[in-house]
Amino acid sequence: MKWTGLYLIGFMVLVGGVLAALWKMGVLESIGTTWTIIGVVMVLGIGIMLAVSRSGTKENIEIDRK
Repeated sequence: MKWTGLYLIGFMVLVGGVLAALWKMGVLESIGTTWTIIGVVMVLGIGIMLAVSRSGTKENIEIDRK
């Protein structure tokens, strides 16, 4: 579980860096606030799905009952 959180934090840092670069280049001004927020929510959703899908192996636990 801890690797999932670390992956998600790294992904959010990456998204923040991309947003900062787009803001510095002036691209975000031409797109508009609404579309920027929609894009960020979609990208974070993809990041969450990737983090959960790569969270580790799924194993069955067997319990011996007497």
